[in-house]
Amino acid sequence: QVQLVESGGGLVQPGGSLRLSCAASGISFSSAAMGWYRQAPGKQRELVAAITSGGGTNYVDSAKGRFTISRDNAKKTVSLQMNSLKPDDTAVYYCNAGGPGRYWGQGTQVTVSS
Repeated sequence: QVQLVESGGGLVQPGGSLRLSCAASGISFSSAAMGWYRQAPGKQRELVAAITSGGGTNYVDSAKGRFTISRDNAKKTVSLQMNSLKPDDTAVYYCNAGGPGRYWGQGTQVTVSS
């Protein structure tokens, strides 16, 4: 059974930082492409950042220079370091394994507000 468990969300002021983590089990983690998506109220879910099994990364334009995705294959975790957060970053953030048609975590709320 595949499980993706996110942690690290919360309330942060504009300009602040948060680090999201996702612990995976039940998959061949080292060979899986991993990603972070987000969904804001009334909007479609969008890809924020992704990392391939080989460590290649890509980001949505709004996250470039502010967010960093990383993976630890030994611990089977993928993380998203988010800096210089803006109110527009407010959303539920989801961990994904294997692409949009595969496995999802339950989501963690990130709220950026003063």
